[in-house]
Amino acid sequence: MVPATLLGMALAVGALLAMMVLEGTSPLAVVLLPPLILVFGGTFGAAIAGSTMSDVRRIGSWFRLAFAPERASRNADLVTQLVELATHARREGMLPLEKRARNVADPFLRRGLQMAIDAVPVDQLRAALEDEITAQRTDDRVAARFFARMGAYAPTIGIIGTVVGLVQVLQSLQDTDVLGPLVATAFVATLWGVLSANFIWLPMSVKIRRNGDLRAAEMQVLLAGVTEILAGTNPRALRIRLQAMLPPGEVRRTAA
Repeated sequence: MVPATLLGMALAVGALLAMMVLEGTSPLAVVLLPPLILVFGGTFGAAIAGSTMSDVRRIGSWFRLAFAPERASRNADLVTQLVELATHARREGMLPLEKRARNVADPFLRRGLQMAIDAVPVDQLRAALEDEITAQRTDDRVAARFFARMGAYAPTIGIIGTVVGLVQVLQSLQDTDVLGPLVATAFVATLWGVLSANFIWLPMSVKIRRNGDLRAAEMQVLLAGVTEILAGTNPRALRIRLQAMLPPGEVRRTAA
């Protein structure tokens, strides 16, 4: 499945190209190396200047996070899995769950179950898992803010490129034959600054934040499930509690 990020960017660029073709402008007219170097290089440099070296080493993973294939919601499966675990815990006790916990794919749920099996008090278990959720959300926000800063810097850097180009225009006022091309080239930098901010960097920031929210919501469901299992909640009551945490559409799929 094509990630929504790529699909949206392709649609936005396609709309721009269609507008240019309909107006009789060649798309290649805006593909100029100097403005591209300034806008993209300057934007990256400015964003890196406000980051740490630890952040810089993770930029590649942040790009992968923004362009990762869409992951279908797992909430329905997680609710079913948690209800099954609660059923076994009520029938057999917590200790027999240890073997099942080793086969759990989600590392967050696996850690929570292991803490429950180790008889960690509910308050301590909840605090530990909530701290992990907070750390995960903080990490996602760092990635989202990085690209948001790039979206903020790019238009201004594009204007800088335009100013530099206009300086060259003013130096060539005596040569009227080159004034038109020079003015057009100068404004290409502003175009790329605004375009890259709104077609690339800001959508990537929003996508990372959205992915982080979805993962945090999953972790909240898992946290509630593990604490209720440790408390010995009835599986039927646990299903009702977990379904109350899901969006309405996912509740219908879970019930089905």
